[in-house]
Amino acid sequence: MALPRPEPGGLLSQLPEPAVPAPARGSLATTACMETLQIGYLHAVAAAAGCSLAQPFPDHGIDWHISHTAPGHAVDDEVTIKVQLKCTYQLGPRPAVQPPPRAPAAEPPAVPVVPAAPAPTFAFTLDNDHLAKLARTPVAVHKILVVMIVPRSRDDWLRAGHDSLHLRHCCYWTNLAGHPVTGRRRTTVRIPATRVFDDRALCEIMTRVGAGGRP
Repeated sequence: MALPRPEPGGLLSQLPEPAVPAPARGSLATTACMETLQIGYLHAVAAAAGCSLAQPFPDHGIDWHISHTAPGHAVDDEVTIKVQLKCTYQLGPRPAVQPPPRAPAAEPPAVPVVPAAPAPTFAFTLDNDHLAKLARTPVAVHKILVVMIVPRSRDDWLRAGHDSLHLRHCCYWTNLAGHPVTGRRRTTVRIPATRVFDDRALCEIMTRVGAGGRP
């Protein structure tokens, strides 16, 4: 016997959906988890770019060495850069905000709505000793700073699906060679929001360095 289906909008539809319990995450410090997350991001970018990674031991203010082998490099078939990783909760660049859709009108509005432009840079603060190491010039091996911005809650760091794995939010890179130290103990630098650190950006960095230029 077929049972009648409830009408849409009935009493059943008004009941709240059962809450999904939060996973029991480990007690590792959030800062340690942030470091692990950005290392995972770096490994994914290096893998997609066809680069090898090495971690200096013990490190001396530099987290990773990335090497790129290609026949087009001018001096050697392999070039290497040094990478310093940083991770932060702070608010970074925001994407352009699209205006909400408008209902069709007889006449167009007198003043068009212009989307907000994304911020060209965002601020990041470094200890002066650390900045001095990244800003030193000239150098035998170029250095870059890679800053990852993550959501404050670990619940929002990762989304996995059958066709993709999303890490939030993003890494940005900059070359601080020659940057002045201006603060008493710490100095704020500006990170360009256009320099998203991905496999294409890494290959372009290595191509410039392989031709004898800067990152």
